[in-house]
Amino acid sequence: MQGLMHIASDPEALGRFLAITGIGPETLRAAAAEPHFLASVLQHIMDNENALVTFAASCRLAPGDVTSAHKVLAGEREYDA
Repeated sequence: MQGLMHIASDPEALGRFLAITGIGPETLRAAAAEPHFLASVLQHIMDNENALVTFAASCRLAPGDVTSAHKVLAGEREYDA
């Protein structure tokens, strides 16, 4: 969810994300409840190194932690507590 909030904090970035995903603002809230959608949000952030570094820093995470979270949300890896 933090990834989506990060994108939404920049209207230009949000517009690009909505255009790329084809999702409309009216369905964004419902989509945000789906892990695979949240994985696509992190993928979108990871596709731009500057966005990844900025997002990771704002969350006080290493970029690799974002990658790990993406894998969990995408079902590629189990969550390790």
